[in-house]
Amino acid sequence: MKKMMMIAAMMIAAISANAQNEVGQVTLKPMAGINLATMTKTNDSKLRVGLAAGVEAEYGVAENFGISAGVLYSMQGVKFSEQLLGGKLDLTYKMDYINIPVLAQYYVVPGLAIKAGIQPGFKASAKVTAKGSADGQTAKDSENLEDVQGFALSIPFGLSYEYEGFVFDARYNLGVTKAFKDSWGTNSKHSWFMFTIGYKFAL
Repeated sequence: MKKMMMIAAMMIAAISANAQNEVGQVTLKPMAGINLATMTKTNDSKLRVGLAAGVEAEYGVAENFGISAGVLYSMQGVKFSEQLLGGKLDLTYKMDYINIPVLAQYYVVPGLAIKAGIQPGFKASAKVTAKGSADGQTAKDSENLEDVQGFALSIPFGLSYEYEGFVFDARYNLGVTKAFKDSWGTNSKHSWFMFTIGYKFAL
């Protein structure tokens, strides 16, 4: 019985050691997933579902601590639906960014990390799409949003789980800066959940 317990303990220790960060090691993680995005200070809004994709690199500072930085293409914004007399109007604010997350990652147990950091973002595109329907007719139009700020700062935090190189990541991103310029007349900020899967490998 003691021998079996010793063997089991050695196996667990070996698995744990393999799953820990190697100090000084650099890993790369391509990743892709979805955003569930909205904006603060908006009434009767709906989520805009969009793509999140990019790559992150991590440096192992200690066995249970790492620092990561990455580049992500992030589809953000918000949607609205209004019932009009005899019809309906759907508005989608499509605001896409190149985000640069810089995160501290603490491994609570091998493979499971909690993370938080800071994330500057740079506008890639911004437009509003309007789709209306009335009396069986549908019309759609879109135009660029000129009043969107070119820079957006946010605070990401969440957790991830790694299994055999695959990393499942869930984050909430809290906007810090206003999304629109002063001429828009609102203090709305970005707010979105991001769910991704990636594959982590050592360089």
